[in-house]
Amino acid sequence: MTIGKLFKVKDPEVRALHLTWIAFFITFYVWFNMAPLATTMLKELDFLEKKHLKLFAICNVALTIPGRIIVGMLLDKYGPRRVFSILMVVMSIPTFTFAFGNSTTQLLISRLLLSVVGAGFVVGIHMTALWFKPKDIGFAEGFYAGWGNFGSAAAAMTIPTLAFNVYGGPDGWRYAMATTGAIMAVYGVFYWFAITDGPDDQMKHRPKKIAAMEVSTYFDMFKYIVFTIPLFGILSVLVWKLGKLGFLSGGGLIAAHGAILVAVIYQIAQILRVNLPILKAGVPEDDKYNWNQVGALMTTYFCNFGAELAVVSMLPAFFELTFSLTPTMAGLIAASFAFVNLIARPLGGILSDKLASRKMIMTMYMLGISLGFTGMGFITPSWPLALAVALTIACSMFVQGAEGATFAVIPTVKRRLTGQISGMAGANGNVGAVFYLTLLTMVDSSTFFFIIGAGAFFSFAFCMVFLKEPEGAFAEEYHISSVDRAQMEEAGH
Repeated sequence: MTIGKLFKVKDPEVRALHLTWIAFFITFYVWFNMAPLATTMLKELDFLEKKHLKLFAICNVALTIPGRIIVGMLLDKYGPRRVFSILMVVMSIPTFTFAFGNSTTQLLISRLLLSVVGAGFVVGIHMTALWFKPKDIGFAEGFYAGWGNFGSAAAAMTIPTLAFNVYGGPDGWRYAMATTGAIMAVYGVFYWFAITDGPDDQMKHRPKKIAAMEVSTYFDMFKYIVFTIPLFGILSVLVWKLGKLGFLSGGGLIAAHGAILVAVIYQIAQILRVNLPILKAGVPEDDKYNWNQVGALMTTYFCNFGAELAVVSMLPAFFELTFSLTPTMAGLIAASFAFVNLIARPLGGILSDKLASRKMIMTMYMLGISLGFTGMGFITPSWPLALAVALTIACSMFVQGAEGATFAVIPTVKRRLTGQISGMAGANGNVGAVFYLTLLTMVDSSTFFFIIGAGAFFSFAFCMVFLKEPEGAFAEEYHISSVDRAQMEEAGH
């Protein structure tokens, strides 16, 4: 696939790509609609304090982690068209309740529920995989993710204008937020009628059960359980933060940690319930896949997207304090880290498509991230500012290119499990963000960069050992196993 083809909107797959990245863009536009108006809220709402905004920021990512896992399961069963449309319409409700909230509790609950909208990312990954062949999937997924992610930057640039220049007045921020929710709801309805699940509108490859991912061996099931624990366990870090901020204590803390433990045990039980009968009956050789592929891609997204979210939050202050810049100048420099996403992420996908090995591209990117952040750890006030900015942009190219390379591999691992694999990898990116942001509160900036660099090197080494070149990674069609074929015949396809 070439860049020129992106303008051929009459082609069904190109039209589907554009419709889907716009849906993703809108969900991220809504997800990040609070940050540009946070100080305005603080000024207009007399019951609001700075610590509440910190709490809302935590809530804004809390349910994204389990949300991506659950949405990934639903995708493989019901298809991305239904899931994306319903997600957008349903998530408009907490958007409205947050916009017109008149108590801390209402704002907190609304923001917590709204964090699920961050799961929209994995929906489009699955939709794009249904429309594009293995040989083109890298560029398609990279373009989808790169432009969709730009929704967060667009929110920062346009929502204040909407609040102050279009609506104005003390409630302008409320109407601006509500407008984002209305746009999302309308597009959700439009998306339902505007697109199909692939060229033939048939989800041909479905998992037998969606409560947990199917595996091929007992050892793979053990690895699946080990990697699942942090996906839910990381929520305990968020609970701990709530305790540190004074919003939970005593029985509340114990209950919250207990609920997370129950969720972990429940998910492990589901893994066993789904897979023990399958493994006991025996998995056909042509239907087996190596779960190490999934684990490796979870480490890459932990270390690239997790690092991106964490670094974006601290980069303005880093440049301001290190080089004695004005907040405006520091913010502009820091914004370059996010803006290159429009180029870097599609480029990661293109390179994954065009070069001989998706594994090679993946490992090269992870090594580049490691070297880039290690280099940033050595930045001091004595450095030329231009050199520090150049290194930051170069590092960002690797970070976001690696994100594109990750999701260029995912659809080729196991066709009928694409939604669940995307959900787990995507959720692990948020786990990485929470992990790194927590570390940021404990160490200085240089040490923080070194830690991220070390994490990326670990992922590089893990991928070198465990990530294998996917079967049919550059084929015209996806691999169809005997189980896939039997399910297609049973469904009348």
